[in-house]
Amino acid sequence: MSETTNTGDIETISLKQYTESAYLNYAMYVINDRALPFIGDGLKPVQRRIVYAMSELRLTADAKYAKSARTVGDVIGKFHPHGDAASYEAMVLMAQSFTYRYPLVDGQGNWGAPDDPKSFAAMRYTESKLTRYAEVLLGELAQGTVDWIPNFDGTREEPVNLPARLPNILLNGGAGIAVGMATDIPPHNLNEVASACIRLLDKPKTTTKELLEHIQGPDFPTEAEIISSREDIQQIYETGKGSVKTRAVYLIEDGEIVITALPFQVSGTKILEQIAAQMQAKKLPMVVDLRDESDHENPTRIVVVPRSNRIDLDGLMGHLFASTDLERSHRVNFNLIGLDGRPAVKPLAELLNEWLTFRTDTVLKRLNFRLQKILDRLHILEGLMIAYLNIDEVIRIVRTEEKPKQALIQRYNISEIQADAILDLRLRQLAKLEEIKIKGEQDELDLERADIEKTINSKARLKTLIKKEIMADAAAFGDERRSPIVQREESAAFKEKDLISTEAITVVLSEKGWIRAAKGHEVDATELNYRSGDGFLIAAPAKSNQDAVFLDSAGRAYAIACHTLPSARGQGEPLSGRVKPAPGASFTGLVTGELDQQYLVSSDAGYGFVTTVADMITKNKAGKSLMSVPKGGVTNQPSLVTDIKHEYVASISNEGRMLIFPLSELPVLGRGKGVKMMSIPKARVADRLEMMSFVLVFSEVDTIIVYSGKRHLSLKIADLEHYQGERARRGLKLPRGFQKVDAVKLERPQ
Repeated sequence: MSETTNTGDIETISLKQYTESAYLNYAMYVINDRALPFIGDGLKPVQRRIVYAMSELRLTADAKYAKSARTVGDVIGKFHPHGDAASYEAMVLMAQSFTYRYPLVDGQGNWGAPDDPKSFAAMRYTESKLTRYAEVLLGELAQGTVDWIPNFDGTREEPVNLPARLPNILLNGGAGIAVGMATDIPPHNLNEVASACIRLLDKPKTTTKELLEHIQGPDFPTEAEIISSREDIQQIYETGKGSVKTRAVYLIEDGEIVITALPFQVSGTKILEQIAAQMQAKKLPMVVDLRDESDHENPTRIVVVPRSNRIDLDGLMGHLFASTDLERSHRVNFNLIGLDGRPAVKPLAELLNEWLTFRTDTVLKRLNFRLQKILDRLHILEGLMIAYLNIDEVIRIVRTEEKPKQALIQRYNISEIQADAILDLRLRQLAKLEEIKIKGEQDELDLERADIEKTINSKARLKTLIKKEIMADAAAFGDERRSPIVQREESAAFKEKDLISTEAITVVLSEKGWIRAAKGHEVDATELNYRSGDGFLIAAPAKSNQDAVFLDSAGRAYAIACHTLPSARGQGEPLSGRVKPAPGASFTGLVTGELDQQYLVSSDAGYGFVTTVADMITKNKAGKSLMSVPKGGVTNQPSLVTDIKHEYVASISNEGRMLIFPLSELPVLGRGKGVKMMSIPKARVADRLEMMSFVLVFSEVDTIIVYSGKRHLSLKIADLEHYQGERARRGLKLPRGFQKVDAVKLERPQ
């Protein structure tokens, strides 16, 4: 059933039709009469009624403070039939200098604090009056500039809107949630907005981009930095939507971080809690103390004390920006009630043009109102002049006539208003009437009338008047920008490794693939206790915040964070429990160091290349393919590269052949097979008969020690000339007795 039927005096409609209509009415009420501000005065109904009620109570900036309960009582009793708590909270927000850029209420008592805006005292304890800035909204109220409507019970009238002389909608902004829509208008600087309005009055077709030469961006009550890019800010003003990112301001004092300004609507207490929570969770090991030194002279002063002077303070703050409310994004949505009474999202140029239309209409109403007052006064003065010129006759008529008013009208052909004005004069006033005074007032009013009529009839004069008034208000109430707009790098939270202390450790890999880490670099890994049947294979110095890279015989690389390795006090744990090696592969290499550290990677098939630690690291438990190993080949332990241009490579086969060539002859690759370092027949590699068992990278000052059984041979650069040749050669035999090489060691000068 969708139609409406009438049964006698009862109207029947469907439930669907009724609920749709009721919800739509409710939604429109919330949108227009509660949640969204009007473009003209930038106020919601409750705010407008509070300001008007205070003006009716004569609580101007020059008046004495009055109990806030008095104001709230008038508001809810005369104009706003809602709860006193909601009305008082709206009043409190208008009094908070950290919430409103240009407060409308001057409060005395506890009106909340930035840490807890809702910690204000009850309205029976606080006192208030209007600020001087409120005059911008109220100054022209009694000059015929607004329409009036009955209040909720019809006992008095209230203004539909206030005749704002400045675009308060931008200056103080506003936030609200309606049905199916919301508004978030940030505050702006008065001087900048006034300058943009004047630009639009001169050139109505000014674009948003041109307006941004005047309006840099939002200007929040706090002094936190706005770090959004100019492009993002322009996009916000061109579309009416977006977000603005703000960041706290800090400085360094005696090696400590001092936070001096917080983002808009961010509580210092919450910041302290967020940082303290990270400290308790051991996510900020570089911070040892946190203090709140805020007071009346320094409303925001939060001190972060680093563990030492070696801490990167800017990096620490970058982490705090990313992980706490020290950096915050504010949503922007220029959704408001336009002059047509409908909600809409408006870009900056359209918003200001529409407000200037409102302002122009308001000024015209004010001028016409004043013009009518002048004409009425001139009309009365004309009657008074007649009375002066005929004073004796007027006195006689008043004394003798039964109906002096009608007699005066008939005798001098004047209006009832003029006759009433004559009769309202006292005798002594009539005696003191002087033609010069009346004539002088007439001349002054005539000049003012002519000037007003010229202004009303001239668009240019009207614009000039509006500009002068805007500039006068800007001079009276304008101030410097509080929120600087700066370009900053993107903040990033610390990774887990960044939070780990950089302790020196030694990573140890056993023959059977068990891993552990010992503290310090002076550890003799061969003396550690190993499981039965196992023994020492490789050890490498590292830092606890680095990754250890393990290579298997198939040429795959696996990375494990050093700080997660088990302690060397025990026998460690199997590496295969942490990663998934290739089937049948064993672990043959261990690499540590900074990401840009270079290593020579090789296989015992005689191939190799230079790569970096960064190219070896992977998050994949199955590792990454680093080196393509020929059939039958196995990867060797990588060799550290210090200076690729001035170092040499020593390739030694298990048959006692050695080849020396410059390291620079090898390519730098991210992965691959590499190039031939030492010529070894494929068949002998496949059958494991001959292989490049040892690879060393050395400089001219190093000594190579070759071990064969109980014998060893020390070779310096002069001794190695015999073995120097081109890359990819077979190499020359070592002296007799070293045809079977068991180990090779590199000895560097101290």
